[in-house]
Amino acid sequence: MATSKQQFIDFFPRLVADLLRDLDELEALPESKAWIKRVLELNVQGGKMNRGLSVVDALAVLRFRAGTELTTADRERATILGWCIELLQAFFLISDDIMDASITRRGQPCWYRRPEVGMIAINDAFIIEMFIYRILKKYFRADAFYIDLVELVQDVTFKTELGQNLDLITAPEDDVDLNRFSMDKYRYIVRFKTAYYSFVLPVAMALMLAGIQDPKAFQQAEAILLPLGEYFQIQDDFLDCYGTPEMIGKIGTDIEDNKCSWLINQALLLANPDQKSQLHQHYGKRNAEDVAAVKAIYQDLGLKQRFHDYESQSHTDIIGLIKAVDPALVPHQIFLDYMSKIYRRTK
Repeated sequence: MATSKQQFIDFFPRLVADLLRDLDELEALPESKAWIKRVLELNVQGGKMNRGLSVVDALAVLRFRAGTELTTADRERATILGWCIELLQAFFLISDDIMDASITRRGQPCWYRRPEVGMIAINDAFIIEMFIYRILKKYFRADAFYIDLVELVQDVTFKTELGQNLDLITAPEDDVDLNRFSMDKYRYIVRFKTAYYSFVLPVAMALMLAGIQDPKAFQQAEAILLPLGEYFQIQDDFLDCYGTPEMIGKIGTDIEDNKCSWLINQALLLANPDQKSQLHQHYGKRNAEDVAAVKAIYQDLGLKQRFHDYESQSHTDIIGLIKAVDPALVPHQIFLDYMSKIYRRTK
């Protein structure tokens, strides 16, 4: 029997075929269909798929609590919603890579970096986003929660874009000013840019599929999942600096990109006046010497150990939050599964 992950992967060609049939109904020309098929296959697949798989996993926990197992229909519906999140992720990543002038993504050149693509990638991202709503309409229009589901995706997309907005205006690449940075801004950025779509959205979708309507269940889930998302993004920031391209599937560029990352915010809190001056001089510059100078200050400030201390404390704190949740509203296992996937991850 195929694993849950393999079943998830195996469903993707069927979804692509559905979307291409949509294009047939719109009398799309063969070259458009071929292009869009390639857009989907090269941008939506290839990641770890944790977000998409989390819908299936969370629904399985909810069914188990109710004394049943996932039916074939359950698995299919959760898989479809999981792929909707992966489409949303692809939409964000294509756009993000352009804005950040990134080089690689998932071990391959960024989509916009391909000679035949360039700025066509912007429209490709729009198409991917719109496919989400065509999928929701096709598979969930008859469900009582359909409008809530559509509004959930819209709300999470908007929040993610607000997080991206603050990220970009706080740290424009052509105007480096570390005085704009603060941990308060950082927390807003990571909660809105990452936590809602990566953590809150999959569980909220699973709760809807399970027929749960109590607003308190959604509120309690969010109260755990937002801190989990913040922890996840801080890991990402650490790995961007200290992970290798082989480990993380991309070349980290947060220092060059003038990113308002956890590391630079911690450095600014800990640095003496001379170190702060050096950070202002070297941060946000696109050459190896400046990057090395910033990393040397990180080393002097002991940021690696500070991250490991933070990681241990966050694990303790989040486990405490989980224990405080009423399991009658949301099973603890949903959150514990998340924690087991991301705690001390290396990619």
